Amino acid sequence: GARLTELIGQQGIVQIPGAHNALAGLLAKRAGFECLYVSGAAITGSMGLPDLGIITVEELCGHVRSIYRATRLPRVVDADTGYGETINVMRTVQELESAGAAAMQIEDQVLPKKCGHLSDKRLISTEDMCAKVAAARKARSHLRIIARTDAVDGEGLESAIERLNRYIEAGADMVFVDGIKSREDIENYARDMASLPRMYNGDLANTKDMDALGYRVMICGSTIWL
Repeated sequence: GARLTELIGQQGIVQIPGAHNALAGLLAKRAGFECLYVSGAAITGSMGLPDLGIITVEELCGHVRSIYRATRLPRVVDADTGYGETINVMRTVQELESAGAAAMQIEDQVLPKKCGHLSDKRLISTEDMCAKVAAARKARSHLRIIARTDAVDGEGLESAIERLNRYIEAGADMVFVDGIKSREDIENYARDMASLPRMYNGDLANTKDMDALGYRVMICGSTIWL
């Protein structure tokens, strides 16, 4: 977690490629990247499963552990909905720390969840997500907490921003809104959340533009997936 924070604190946006297994991690490291993103969609896809949050926390940690063993790079790990309610989230934090993760991304969908770019996603309440974020922060020793919302599709950008502000208040270290569909919304989100550390995933703007808008991290979750 401290290594990731140091990277983010340096000048310029941090580019993080996806690495769903140790070989992909080694290829990314050889290419010069200093951090990796472990995508839930990529892991489940490589296992021949749909991205519905159906793998177990033990399966996730097995992938995370093998990637760390091979690369020794800090990893941002997609933990879906946290693998349960608040007490399960606390265990997920502890297991991911033991596996060597630097950060955990947790989202506000209802199980069974959907990939962020699909429609008709269902969300838990803001209060329930805040409880998960607070539980994750209480359980961690160094793991950074990234709070993701999928509210744009069903509730709109304004509601997504309101949710993320609450998640920061609950203890999140960084925020991530998934499913943004226009460059205008990217800019509005950057303006309204200017004081908060933000992560982006998508292809609506290049790294240089996102850096200029103040985004701190840009992930490419499906890099070297298959």
